Amino acid sequence: MKSLHTESALKIAEFLLQIKAIKLQPDSPFTWASGWKSPIYCDNRKTLSYPKVRTYIRQQFIQSIHEKYGKPDVIAGVATGGIAHGVLVAQDMGLPFVYVRSEAKKHGLTNLIEGVVETGQSIVVVEDLISTGGSSLKAVEALREAGCEVKGMAAIFTYGFKTATSNFKQAKCPLITLSDYTSLIRQALQLNYITQAEVKSLEDWKENPENWKK
Repeated sequence: MKSLHTESALKIAEFLLQIKAIKLQPDSPFTWASGWKSPIYCDNRKTLSYPKVRTYIRQQFIQSIHEKYGKPDVIAGVATGGIAHGVLVAQDMGLPFVYVRSEAKKHGLTNLIEGVVETGQSIVVVEDLISTGGSSLKAVEALREAGCEVKGMAAIFTYGFKTATSNFKQAKCPLITLSDYTSLIRQALQLNYITQAEVKSLEDWKENPENWKK
């Protein structure tokens, strides 16, 4: 799990902070649905409202995909955060696009994968955010069960949890991310979004998110 280009990783971190797609509040933490206390809140859907930001992200996705995976047959997005970015990437690369639901529809054709995929096609999966990797890897599993060859995943941002690294390794799914938590902390400190005194608390959270602030 690595961010391919340090300069662009810092640039994307800066964009995410500027547009408040990422908020850092180590002294007033957020509570996730899992119950974890977190000093960071990330909503990468906000990037879609800023043409300059979404264009830069699209360009970095395409460059990273070409470098790591070559040109796949299909781009897939993970519902819902990965859909719009996946469409932008597929459009620019001139490729078909599909997306994978979090669960199959309860009516109609009960599709899990929306769009057309064929056995043997190579696919790169686009995601907006990696936390533990659980929901993202369910999409990979669904595509593999449909007979596709998943070359790997590309995501905008990762928290860099050890459990995510382990989960992707176990699933034999390569992962590239455009930016990451380490780049974010570095850039946030440089731009005075956080103080040096807050850095340790932020780093402690990444190492042990379940028990942070307990």
